[in-house]
Amino acid sequence: MNTLTRTPGRALLPVRSRFAASLRRALWWTALSLTGGVERRGRLPRGGCVVVANHSSHADTAALLAALDARHSPAIGAAADYWFASPWRRRICRRLAAGFPVRRGGGGMDDLLSMAGELRAGRAVVLFPEGTRGRDGELGSFHRGALVLAEEAGVPVVPVGIAGTDRLLPKHGRLRSAPVRVTVGEPLPPAATPGQARDAVRALHDRTAAEPLRDSATRRRVAAVVTSRWGLPLAFCWAFAEALSWPLMPELLLGAVCVAAPRAALRMSLGALAGSLAGGLLALQLASAGVQLPAPLTTDRMRAEVRHELALEGASAVRHQPWNGVPFKVYGAEAGRAGVPAADWIGASAAARGSRTLTVGLGLAGFGLLMRRHRRHYGRYLAALGGGFAVGLSLIVHGWS
Repeated sequence: MNTLTRTPGRALLPVRSRFAASLRRALWWTALSLTGGVERRGRLPRGGCVVVANHSSHADTAALLAALDARHSPAIGAAADYWFASPWRRRICRRLAAGFPVRRGGGGMDDLLSMAGELRAGRAVVLFPEGTRGRDGELGSFHRGALVLAEEAGVPVVPVGIAGTDRLLPKHGRLRSAPVRVTVGEPLPPAATPGQARDAVRALHDRTAAEPLRDSATRRRVAAVVTSRWGLPLAFCWAFAEALSWPLMPELLLGAVCVAAPRAALRMSLGALAGSLAGGLLALQLASAGVQLPAPLTTDRMRAEVRHELALEGASAVRHQPWNGVPFKVYGAEAGRAGVPAADWIGASAAARGSRTLTVGLGLAGFGLLMRRHRRHYGRYLAALGGGFAVGLSLIVHGWS
């Protein structure tokens, strides 16, 4: 027999049910965080309730499961002729969405009323009263089933507005990145009419969709530069200069731009990689010709260690560079003085620099997507990035002194 947990009021839900709801919430919150983030405003009332929401995308279910409290163990009403038409769909719907079947061709009211006991126990039953997905943000007429169920169970009706899912996963469209926002409204009495429920959901949806995402002006400026024609040359020139003499590594630039504009991360990372390789090759050629460029924030011990590695391993010694803190320019200059062939050098450095630059760039893009709904804090992020880089650089130079 399941252990029961009493929630305020008359709620009495199995612990196992609430635990499963917590797992589903974590799953869908993580999934939506990777595609732009999910944000909720408002909370469900204590005890059981019938949630009614607008419906324009299959992602609406994920948004609600991610946003609603796990203590209500939300159950989603799903079309029986679609989500329960085959065993694999039935398993997916029940396990990942806590779905229960609602027939659309007769008998649907009985399916709804079978959830009255769950509502009295404190559960939230989520329904899309339109019965199908709408297009272009239009709400269809609401069926009475959700209101009849609420009246039967003696629980309130809670309107919820969902915005962003129609861009995230359009009807008959493909998944793409977009932030999702869920606004929970004030409860309506069980005796509310379908028109009242529809008007409340419509108002919440319109308000949520119209509200601009809070953003950082600094992030917008950085993203505008990154996505313009100057973005790629900037990444190339920064990395090219760093391979010769510039003291700030390309990953610092990527830390700023990939979080500001995650979709440009691959392009910027490839531009930085190309700049590093071109600059490293030029550094090798200049050093082999006897030209010594300034190398700030490097030490004699760094150069001695690189000379030792090159003597033992040749061009492949550059594989140590991504991990030991020695700047790439030191390897390029010392490889030129050691007479390392240019062809060997470019191949080895492409593998070494590529592994770090692309991994860092794409990792930062993922972080940028995860933090998309917090992008108003981008200025603070830049300050933390600069401070962390300064501390790390000072520790590396001190360690090699």
